Amino acid sequence: MGLLLVAPAVIAALVSLAVPSLQTIWTSLRQASPLRGSERFVGLENYGDVLGSGGFWRALGFSFSLAVIPLFVAVAVAPVLAVALDGAGPWPRRVGRVLLSVPLVVFSPVAIAVAWMRAQRPGSPGSGVAGLVGTITDPDEARLAVPLMIGAATFGAVLGLALIVFLAALRGRAEGRSVAPAMLAVGAITVLAALAVSLQAFSFSTLIRTRNSSTVSSLWYQDAFLAFRFGPAAATQTIVGLILGLLGVTATVIVIKARLRIRLMPSAQAPKAWPAPQQGPPAPQQGPPAAQASPPGRFPPQAGGLGAKERAATPGGMVVGVLALLVVVTIAVVGMWPWLSAVFASTPEGSGPRLLLPTPTWRIHLNTWLPPVLGAAVSVGIAFLAALGIGGLRPMGRRSEWLLLPFAPWLFVGVGPLAVADYVNARDLGLVGDFAALFPPILISVPALVILTLFCRGHSAKWRALSASGAPPALSFLRVVVVPALPLAGLLAGAVALVGAQGLLWPLLMGSESEQWTAPVALVSRAAVYAAMGPSVGSTTPLVAVILALIVLAVLQILYLDRLAILAGRPDEIEEDPHKVAPPQHWAPMPPHGPVAGPMAGPSGPGPWPPPPGGVAGPSGPPPGPPPWQRGPVPGPPEAAPRGAPGPQPGPGRQDADPPLEPDGDDDRP
Repeated sequence: MGLLLVAPAVIAALVSLAVPSLQTIWTSLRQASPLRGSERFVGLENYGDVLGSGGFWRALGFSFSLAVIPLFVAVAVAPVLAVALDGAGPWPRRVGRVLLSVPLVVFSPVAIAVAWMRAQRPGSPGSGVAGLVGTITDPDEARLAVPLMIGAATFGAVLGLALIVFLAALRGRAEGRSVAPAMLAVGAITVLAALAVSLQAFSFSTLIRTRNSSTVSSLWYQDAFLAFRFGPAAATQTIVGLILGLLGVTATVIVIKARLRIRLMPSAQAPKAWPAPQQGPPAPQQGPPAAQASPPGRFPPQAGGLGAKERAATPGGMVVGVLALLVVVTIAVVGMWPWLSAVFASTPEGSGPRLLLPTPTWRIHLNTWLPPVLGAAVSVGIAFLAALGIGGLRPMGRRSEWLLLPFAPWLFVGVGPLAVADYVNARDLGLVGDFAALFPPILISVPALVILTLFCRGHSAKWRALSASGAPPALSFLRVVVVPALPLAGLLAGAVALVGAQGLLWPLLMGSESEQWTAPVALVSRAAVYAAMGPSVGSTTPLVAVILALIVLAVLQILYLDRLAILAGRPDEIEEDPHKVAPPQHWAPMPPHGPVAGPMAGPSGPGPWPPPPGGVAGPSGPPPGPPPWQRGPVPGPPEAAPRGAPGPQPGPGRQDADPPLEPDGDDDRP
């Protein structure tokens, strides 16, 4: 069943990732031009031209330089802020989560780039902040100014994303775990992701471009769609794809070897233990509390994150957390100031959208949001099914996570490295210039697949424990694995839709007519033609969409994301062998008129109690007489039995001895 759920993901990856990758490699070995309509095989000649030119290496170095400041924010500032907020207590931590959600929902690379370009003109809104990073008109100064500009503009968004991840890694302290393995693994993956994103930067580099500040993406874009040299462009894309594939495989191996998993911690109102499936009436709640507790060593109160408590915040920790939050929020506002100034600046008279654009505003918003939303539902939905199969049902036992490895080369791959092949496919199908072409060409979200697999793995042991104790497997899987993962899947779908709606590359390639323009494409066109009139940078982030997204993300931050824990290292007892820590079975008192019949009947006759050791079945029901805590003082130890005589046997309804254990398919022990 698990492999069956993975099948749609395999098909989607083959169609939308593997085949375009092979097409890109084949195009890189040929000299092709859509204008001349001729193709010829040239072997590795295109690679020699690309690698032998100084332009590629300058563009590669400049692309990596764009990741310096975001890397510092993600792996240095974010962990420190996470530790400070975690020590400040739940409410400062949640307030910090909500405040840093704002840069995420308003992040639009095209709008930010246009706003910073506008701020370069003296006297324009935000020119004071823009002047601090330098000017982009001088090619030599732009090589340093553009990375500073991008670092300042993305400070809030990068910090908000990294904070979510590192706060989740710190949640492992509630179980008494060391958070160092999880923090190190998360930090390493963050570094790899930042490098991958910098290699595919397109929006900033397309709008803020000078002679010495070209990125790898702008290099192959110029070759393919300005010079119509598909061969060298595909060679550049292949080199970038190989680097991205290496980064993706490395990140996936880190995930597997570090044994990362994501678990949803119980809320303050949640029960402190997993509910045991009961057969028949519940056990009587009598006697001292100790009589109702689970046997020692069988059901630890905090196993698997259950019953974990918040650490008490000290006044000093609260002050440090609040001050740290104020500092980073101030820096984020300063970095966003050119964009904020452009959004709230008054629009000059006569520059309304009807005058500047030939397409109605409603059609632009429809083109912007509908295809990415539907595409995200498909790509994340397919990834969710595969994650349930790999991480939840675990068809290969403890080695199930290795099923992620075939998807790993495309973990960090976006539309860019496959753009030439996808454009040729859309052209051959006659989709260029059509509304259907605006739908994203990638049918599966590999990052969502990895994240959801880690979540399902973190809850699979709980499902197996409930199934081993007698709960219906299908119903418990739905309740324990599927339903808790739905908010995370919805959040990932929203993130994929937001990235697609704010993307520039694919709509720019497909929207040959103004009827297919999206908001970023329309903003680029408007900024290029009517730069002096002040483009409306707020058109890419409509107020209604921003408010709705912020409300949803704030609710998820407080009620859901604040409860996620990223764990690493050797699984605890309940993950290692769920049979050992299955909740103890409750016995029901015998009715006054004979044994229980029907579904309560056990294998040795009426009642759910197995025969005692020795093979002789005793009477059904618990031992006669009052419950143990009402029988008075416990008699002293009996005299030793003669050698060879059988020792005392447990009663038929007793739970003195553990049942024999079956080997578990997900046992992580060597």
